Amino acid sequence: MNHCGTRRPETGRLILRRYATEDAAAMYKNRASDKEVTKFLMWPPHSSREVSQNVTDSWIKEYSDKEFYHWAIVLKENGEEPIGDISVVDMNEKISEAHIGYCIGKPWWHKGIASEALKAVMDFLFDEVGVNRIESRHDPRNPNSGKVMKKCGMKYEGTLRSADWNNQGVCDACYYALLKSER
Repeated sequence: MNHCGTRRPETGRLILRRYATEDAAAMYKNRASDKEVTKFLMWPPHSSREVSQNVTDSWIKEYSDKEFYHWAIVLKENGEEPIGDISVVDMNEKISEAHIGYCIGKPWWHKGIASEALKAVMDFLFDEVGVNRIESRHDPRNPNSGKVMKKCGMKYEGTLRSADWNNQGVCDACYYALLKSER
């Protein structure tokens, strides 16, 4: 793979950019403190803005690593305030695979924003980084996340029983993936 670090893709409505230290307040307000947004995630809701600040600061330090891919999702019409997050949460160099995770604030659910961001990241990873396989997973109790994956062309590969965990406890994991040759 040709690692190049977190770059700034744009779509018709979105800017995907690196986090800045001043993003912590919006992160906390727009999604990180919301129990509904974090219900099926692997990290608990942030208890304070300071927690969001610490997390944001840790990501900013990682941007010097060319193998770190983590974006704030920004709606162009809203200025620079992040409304969501998308990142490569795991990579397997041997098979050129990236696993993507994402979340978006509740006011922006069901507007095609998550799928627009996911598609932009998939294109970037296939075209710029040279990834061969992109995968993601979701708890079957959160089918809307699977709809985002399907909308981006990912194919359902199966459900692993009691193979994952999130804020609801141990759960099944529905896997989706797309190969570069399937685009």
